Amino acid sequence: MDLVEVLPRLHMFRFPIGQAYLWRDGDELTLIDAGNVNAAAEIEDAIRGLGLDPGNIRRIVLTHCHRDHVGAAEELADRYGAEVLAHRLEAAVIRGEQPVPEPVLLDWERPLYAHGLTVPEAPPTRVDREVEDGEALGFGDGAVVVYSPGHTDGSISVHLPRHGVLFTGDAVAGVGQAMVGVFNTDRERAVTSFRRLAALAPAVVCFGHGDPLTADAAAAMRASADRDSGLQVEHG
Repeated sequence: MDLVEVLPRLHMFRFPIGQAYLWRDGDELTLIDAGNVNAAAEIEDAIRGLGLDPGNIRRIVLTHCHRDHVGAAEELADRYGAEVLAHRLEAAVIRGEQPVPEPVLLDWERPLYAHGLTVPEAPPTRVDREVEDGEALGFGDGAVVVYSPGHTDGSISVHLPRHGVLFTGDAVAGVGQAMVGVFNTDRERAVTSFRRLAALAPAVVCFGHGDPLTADAAAAMRASADRDSGLQVEHG
């Protein structure tokens, strides 16, 4: 795992597949996603390496139900008493009460998807708080939920308006440029979500896959959303 500073209060944990993020409010810590099921020890070590105490993890916000985002959440939450948050429509899947939804794959996505399945399955994970669009999350000087369906029915992004920071989960990917995330259950909804996220005009965009956008992010998101919207019209 690599630890990458995005901003002085924001770090990224980069795993072989997927990413998670750490936001700091003084001593209080928030995780946005939690990596794979084997990631807990690496996350703890990285937090300690920053001179911080993993015992101060107060919440873990899960952007969606996939194994590379949920995996270590239960272990970390149990160890440190953190609250686990996810969208109402995603909670039953994360808890293991419903199956993970199957994506509608484009031809070029199939080999990538098979590679992604090499990540160990996430265990059933508790969700302590089911959130909705626009709901305040209690960190980051006003972080709010942005409902971003399409990748899955209950995918969310997290927006910190006062800091200009947007966490997209897998609604958007940063592979060379911003693009609609892959492996979607509903690509049309995913494109609509991308447009909504671009309209927030963030200064920093943190993806579930790919390097964060930290320069000209708003313009890059807007241009990419326009391009992908055009492709959806052409091929939809």
